[in-house]
Amino acid sequence: MVISDSHGSKSALKAVFNWAKERMPPKDSICAAAFLGDGIEDLMPAMDATGFSCNWAIVKGNNDYHINEAESAVFDFVNYRFFITHGHRYNLYGGYHALVYAARSNGANAALTGHSHVPHHETLDGIHLINPGSVSRPRGRIGATFAVIECAEGEQLKVEFYGIGEKGEIRGVKV
Repeated sequence: MVISDSHGSKSALKAVFNWAKERMPPKDSICAAAFLGDGIEDLMPAMDATGFSCNWAIVKGNNDYHINEAESAVFDFVNYRFFITHGHRYNLYGGYHALVYAARSNGANAALTGHSHVPHHETLDGIHLINPGSVSRPRGRIGATFAVIECAEGEQLKVEFYGIGEKGEIRGVKV
């Protein structure tokens, strides 16, 4: 599961975490999560309130002041290597070439980035570029979103996006 840009909205995170709890092994398949910054201080209160817990990869964003986390990291999951960053150090609005270069330089198959608040998935030069959007301050027509990546061994990554309704309901969305 990939989440970004909560910007103080613990209620959005609680909705996602309650949804995710029903999809944890052995019931389903969420067993790791990445938070891509701008709201790190929201994570613990939302996890405590919902009882959600899993393995996390976390990077800080440009609005995570006084947080002692890296701005980028690499983590391995199944047979994939993910380069994660908030994205504010990359010119995402001018294209994704610098992000592709950073991912490739770190031996990654995919780059996860936030910052733009717009959900996105494409493959560029063999690197999957995935932005989950924002769980609380969306930009664009879809609304608040997050992503779930299926990493089946020997298969291509499968990315699904989910929207968060005004009352916390979760639904699949097309990006």
